[in-house]
Amino acid sequence: MLTKKQLDLLDFIHTRLQKDGVPPSFDEMKVALDLRSKSGIHRLITALEERGFIRRLAHRARAIEIIRLPDSLGGTVEDVAEAPTPANQGTAPAAATVAAMELPVMGRIAAGVPIEAINQISHQVAVPASMLSAQGQHFALEVRGDSMIEAGINDGDIVVIRETSVADDGDVVVALVEGQEATLKRIYRKGTSVALEAANPAYETRRYRQDQVKVQGRLVGLIRTY
Repeated sequence: MLTKKQLDLLDFIHTRLQKDGVPPSFDEMKVALDLRSKSGIHRLITALEERGFIRRLAHRARAIEIIRLPDSLGGTVEDVAEAPTPANQGTAPAAATVAAMELPVMGRIAAGVPIEAINQISHQVAVPASMLSAQGQHFALEVRGDSMIEAGINDGDIVVIRETSVADDGDVVVALVEGQEATLKRIYRKGTSVALEAANPAYETRRYRQDQVKVQGRLVGLIRTY
């Protein structure tokens, strides 16, 4: 038997996995269950794990597998693949393993005129692990401006960036200009010059000497909230 709080938490995790494909954070769980501290969430998670309803995946941030659901939540499972058997009678299978990594959002970046360089973490964002490459560090930035709209990058989007100083022509990169301003643009090189090109005809292509531009990372993903 589960307590009401344990049942509420299991329902909340399952609903979020089905809706967003990413488990909720402990802070979100705390708010959803109206608890004062995350220690209460830790106890509930441990209890659900001990009772065989969930499994936490080691070495992966915010990765929770729902193993089974009680009868009271069984009706919410949309992808039941098998009927209950004596071994699982009273539960509904819910294969919902989703791995997510929390990345630091390093503030805002201009998709327009370059803005002051970004180097402060503003908050964290959950990103599906499948979006990240096995090599290198990653971070996220909030986009401000509309200069990349024809590349599908809108004002307010979160872009996921893999740290690198290397980029091919045509890549969307975070470029640091003269050590002071950062911008999100497509990069092209010709001779000793570097062109930072917008994906919006309203913005002109800006050209610099190679020593004026430093690539800080390359775009690998995008998160949008509707």
